[in-house]
Amino acid sequence: MTEKPDAIDRFNSGLVLPASVPFPEGTAFGPFVFLSGQLGNKPGTLELVEGGLRAEALQTLRNIETALNAQGLGVEHLMRCTVMLADMAEWGVFNEVYRAFFGDRPLPARSAFGCNGLALGARVEVECTAIRPG
Repeated sequence: MTEKPDAIDRFNSGLVLPASVPFPEGTAFGPFVFLSGQLGNKPGTLELVEGGLRAEALQTLRNIETALNAQGLGVEHLMRCTVMLADMAEWGVFNEVYRAFFGDRPLPARSAFGCNGLALGARVEVECTAIRPG
């Protein structure tokens, strides 16, 4: 009898986005946790925080942390993030928020690109991959 491979786990804690949205907060397979792109929305709603990129970036990172915490993980488990910005001229502002959020914690590998038309009219979206220890 052949061993059945690990199943893909799709999850939505309801703490970041409403549970009714048509996509999961993330998926997991074995030790890997793939978060869907996160926005700077107010937790549990589809409404962006006010205050422009700085406020959205901070809320986006908090939403990533919330999604990870719901899986028993923290930002220290992040391996890689991809940053999508509506305006690459705001890259410096995003980096200020990013550095302050992580503080002395190790930074995940990261890339970024500018794009047009993020969901909800957001200024930033960040998608990450984490790994479960062990």
